[in-house]
Amino acid sequence: MHLMNFRELSGEKIGEFVDLGIEVKREPKKYARALEGKSLALIFQKTSTRTRVSFEVAMTQLGGHSLYIDWRTTNFALADIGDEVQYLSRNVDGIMARMLYNTDLQKMMRSSCVPVINGCDERYHPSQALADLITIKEKQLKLEGTKLVYVGIHNNVCNSLIEACTKTGIQLTTVTPIFNEPSRDDELLKEAKKTGLWKNTLDAASAVKDADFVYTDTWVDMEFFTDPKFAQEKEKRLKKMMPYQINKEMLKDSKAYIMHDMPIHRGYEISAEIIESSKSLIYKQAENRLYSAKAILLKLLQQRS
Repeated sequence: MHLMNFRELSGEKIGEFVDLGIEVKREPKKYARALEGKSLALIFQKTSTRTRVSFEVAMTQLGGHSLYIDWRTTNFALADIGDEVQYLSRNVDGIMARMLYNTDLQKMMRSSCVPVINGCDERYHPSQALADLITIKEKQLKLEGTKLVYVGIHNNVCNSLIEACTKTGIQLTTVTPIFNEPSRDDELLKEAKKTGLWKNTLDAASAVKDADFVYTDTWVDMEFFTDPKFAQEKEKRLKKMMPYQINKEMLKDSKAYIMHDMPIHRGYEISAEIIESSKSLIYKQAENRLYSAKAILLKLLQQRS
C-alpha cells in the first residue's frame, strides 16, 4: 500500500489514521518497539523542516531506523528514478519522498517493492492533512460536523484538506482568490462537490464568522520566496492576497481556533499577533506532524513481515 493522497481511502480509513495518531501520542511506550528492525528511506527533492523531523523522529521512537537521502548529492539527480528506486526499495521497508513533481512520485510508486509515502508534492500533502485532522479531533473530540475555513492559495495543502475533510464529515469552506495551477486536480474537486461538504467563496469575513477553525498557508512556496525568477509572480500574489490576511480585523466576529501548516511568512498570510494569540493551535498542529507520521508508518510498515 502506497500513500499518495486519500483517493483510495474511505472516510472510515482516514479516521483510523487519525485515531491511531492520537493513541500513539497518548501511549508512546506501547509502540516503542513496533517498527524494530525496520528502515525507512527519506528522499528530499524539496526543502523541509517538519516533514524531515517528524518522520526521522517517528522511526526512532517506534524502534526503527531512517536514512536521509538528499536528491542533489546522490545519483537520483543523475539517473533514472525508476532504476534508483528499484535498487533502494530492496534495502529498506519503506520510502518517504518529498518531491517537486507528482509525476516523479508516481514513477517511484510504480518501481518500488515497498510502500512509498508522499511527504509532499505540488498536488498533495497527506501527512499534513492527517496532522490537521488529529489537531481538530483533539480540540473538538470529533470530526463530523466541524466547520473549517481555509483562507489562502488553492494549493497542495488545500487539495488534501478538501479530500480528507469531505470524506470524514467536516464542513469545509475555502477562500482561495488564486488557484496554483500545478496543484489542480479536477477529479478530486468533482468528487468533493458531490458530498455537499465543500464550498468556495471570496467572502472571507462572512466565512470565518461561524467557523470552528480558520486555516491559512503561505502564499508563496518557500523555495520560490527569495527566487529572483519568481519575483514578479510573488509581487502579484502579495498584492492580490493581502486583503485576505488572517488578522485581528478579519477575526473580530470569530471565535475560531487558528491553524497554519508552517513554515510561516509573518506579516503576509497571517499577522504576528494572531500567531501568538490564545486561539492559535499552530505549534500544536506542527507537533502533531510527528503523530501523523507515526500513524502512517504503523499502518504501512507494520503490515510487512
